[in-house]
Amino acid sequence: MIRTLAAVVLLLAAPGVSAENGAAGQRAARQGATAKGAAGQTEADGLTRYELLDPASHSFRIVYDVTATTAGATRYFNPIRTGSVASNEHVTDRATGKPLAFVEVDAETARAGGIADAAPDSRWIAVTLARPVPADGGEARITIDKTYADAKSYYSDGGEIVFDRSLGIKRNAVLLPAGYQLVACNVPSQVLQQADGRLLVSFWNTSAAPAPLLIRARKLAAPLVAGAAAIDDRAAQTRNIVYYLNDPSTHSFALTHDYTETRPGAAFYVNIVRAGSRAANPSARDLDSGAALTVETVKGEAAIRALEPDAEGIVKDSEAIVFRFSPLAAGTTKRIRIAETYTDPGRYTVSNGELVWHRSLGRPANAVVLPAGWVLTNVSVPASIGVEPDGRTRLTFINARNDSIDVTITARRASRASQALGTIP
Repeated sequence: MIRTLAAVVLLLAAPGVSAENGAAGQRAARQGATAKGAAGQTEADGLTRYELLDPASHSFRIVYDVTATTAGATRYFNPIRTGSVASNEHVTDRATGKPLAFVEVDAETARAGGIADAAPDSRWIAVTLARPVPADGGEARITIDKTYADAKSYYSDGGEIVFDRSLGIKRNAVLLPAGYQLVACNVPSQVLQQADGRLLVSFWNTSAAPAPLLIRARKLAAPLVAGAAAIDDRAAQTRNIVYYLNDPSTHSFALTHDYTETRPGAAFYVNIVRAGSRAANPSARDLDSGAALTVETVKGEAAIRALEPDAEGIVKDSEAIVFRFSPLAAGTTKRIRIAETYTDPGRYTVSNGELVWHRSLGRPANAVVLPAGWVLTNVSVPASIGVEPDGRTRLTFINARNDSIDVTITARRASRASQALGTIP
């Protein structure tokens, strides 16, 4: 989890925080950060939505969702872009829907709070979180909302409007003004008409570098007819899955599945076990609070359809794991992490001494961690490759399309792999 490079601009204190107590707020932020220590700030799941306003104003609204993940953190620091002009700023806790206090601070305070590379003359927004970030993978989810004026990023050119901006966040969307058609977009994107007729340009940036986004749009003689298309916004999805492969002789792997529940009144989540797999050791927790959830296993088509009437592919001997929680109040959301161990001899096995993992992945964000002591030899679908702190190889798959990817991974034990690759005479 890497601190975002995209600038998020807030120049004023939150509503209710006066200018005269800004210095006191900065001192409190510095003291709190120093008392906590300078553990590096971590974050995840950034999503930025730009809403282009009147072109003559060179202004656009930015709604930035981000998750603070530093265990025990009580503040989140966000950079201010030098020379920017912002207004209408506010910060919200996504779990409760309630506003959060924030104050502008200097680089010294940001460094004390875990931003080791804060430039000497930089300015930061210190957001006071609703609660400390729970340990062991807990989160604090916030939304930063403001209006931003930037004539270099948003301007008119020869009868067209241009949005030209380098975006470091991986998930982004740009909403065109009403009555405009999209003329050009240099980053592969979905185009999704909204209920009011406006067009949304949405994309995952799957590269390691910021996306040099360039959008051009032209005003139509008559507005588009309103009516949103029934297409999922892939970049706005909230599900992330990580598979941790055990020794292939066991045909088993642990997994964690994170998702955000937003439906008012929702009180459970049903995870249907894929045919051919067996699930064991189910557990779940609320990532916002750290609290454990109640878990039960249900079997049979009738029992599952009583909970999920529209579930697909259910047969009489299907199995599902049900995770229960308090009903969601209106205006609140809940981030849940499910953990299970699957055994699947048909999709995870050993062939001629080689680990073979074959699985269809339907979510946009997936990762697979190889067992300790195994060396990657093949992967059928492009993936980003990294190493876990304990030395295991991690493969990350981002599928920006609204379909599944068919992934095959092979690996060999380290000593055998070295011999096969000719590194040991």
